[in-house]
Amino acid sequence: MARGRDFTGRVAFVTGAASGIGLAAARAFAEAGAAVMLADVQDKAGEDAAASLGKQGARAHYVHCDVSDEASVEAALAKTMKAFGRLDAAFNNAGVEGAQGDTAACSLDNWERVIATNLRGVWLCMKHELPLMLAGGGGAIVNCASIAGLVGFAGLPAYVASKHGVVGLTRGAALEYATKNVRVNAVCPGVIDTPMIARFSPDGAAREALTKSEPIGRLGTPEEIAGAVLWLASDAASFVTGQAIAVDGGWTAR
Repeated sequence: MARGRDFTGRVAFVTGAASGIGLAAARAFAEAGAAVMLADVQDKAGEDAAASLGKQGARAHYVHCDVSDEASVEAALAKTMKAFGRLDAAFNNAGVEGAQGDTAACSLDNWERVIATNLRGVWLCMKHELPLMLAGGGGAIVNCASIAGLVGFAGLPAYVASKHGVVGLTRGAALEYATKNVRVNAVCPGVIDTPMIARFSPDGAAREALTKSEPIGRLGTPEEIAGAVLWLASDAASFVTGQAIAVDGGWTAR
């Protein structure tokens, strides 16, 4: 176990944990010794993921959680406390990309759905995670933003706005809780090989174009993002707060 990354005796809460980056992060926390609550709206996939971790010796449970609904978030965290008794780390990862199209073509329904999940969802999770961490003496929150939270992208106005909002929310909260032993950071993935990217690249040519957009010459993996999340949530990053860390194969370095 790398120095500072032993989560034995700690509890992690991960949203969007049924697949992709969220599932990889849940596995990483479990492998580091944490008890993990996997939260998602994909119940079958989430239950299967938690069961799989359990068979590997992890303390892992699944809970249904719609991050856009405050009552659902509050209930999911209450179940986390009932199951494990504390909250030390949270990865607020659940998100949707929404429909593609120019700003003037973005429908109100699309705008509200994306903002409700990606931005309001992160805020609601933090709203209910922070008191639990404070009661337990501290903790670390990692929010999932995106390179679209650091630079502009044409054709995804709601998504870009939501992810920029996540970065701003992260920085503000980090300042509020800096002296209270709660660190708040964001991870900003580049082009990662997940179901979301599969929807953006339904054919070989589109996937090749996405791959070529990465200076490193390949797509990232969910496990590479999970590694950054684990570090940010760990004691190894004890002096890191308020940061939006790009894990993007060099995409934003251009």
